[in-house]
Amino acid sequence: MIKVLIADDQAILADGIKSVLSSDGELEVVGIAGNGEEAVRLTEELSPDVVLMDIRMPVMNGVISTQQIKRARPEVKVLVLTTFDDSDYILGAINNGASGYLLKDTSASALIDSIKNAYAGDTILPAKIARHIADAARMVGSDRELKLKRAFSFSDRETEIALMLLDGFTNKQIAAALKLSDGTARNYISSIYEKTGADGRASAIAVLKDAARKS
Repeated sequence: MIKVLIADDQAILADGIKSVLSSDGELEVVGIAGNGEEAVRLTEELSPDVVLMDIRMPVMNGVISTQQIKRARPEVKVLVLTTFDDSDYILGAINNGASGYLLKDTSASALIDSIKNAYAGDTILPAKIARHIADAARMVGSDRELKLKRAFSFSDRETEIALMLLDGFTNKQIAAALKLSDGTARNYISSIYEKTGADGRASAIAVLKDAARKS
């Protein structure tokens, strides 16, 4: 029996997924989490084999939740549920150990098969948007890191946090993901503001985006 935890803040959708999965004799839904923080906690409490992870959730998004789950329980498979427009989030989740992603409009049979395949160790990457994700991947990674380091003389940690700011992480999420105190995270972010000449988050992000785009 494959134990599955569903993480989705839309209760109706989560209940529908539970009904679909419960129709298969090899799958058991052991719990439903309404946000990423709850998904991390329930993974520890319920020890699922596979977590079906929504990306956009309150309190903690699916990227950070995936990172924390894989750090604490690397044997747990995380499958990301997403929409076509979530490419940046998808990349973040996969970089943090997710076994792949599924579109939210996937069929019931494909959903069941994907969970079983992920449990068996396969990577789930639907061809429908693989090219879209590959294009987005060119915007992240070492090239972007190098551009920011050169432009602002960031330390490795400042570069890591600057990239998280670009990806929409809040101060609290950055602190949680990097296991920093809130004060230490704020100090790094303040240093980033100072080095970019920004007077706040919005202007810092605009400056960082501009630097990351330059050839």
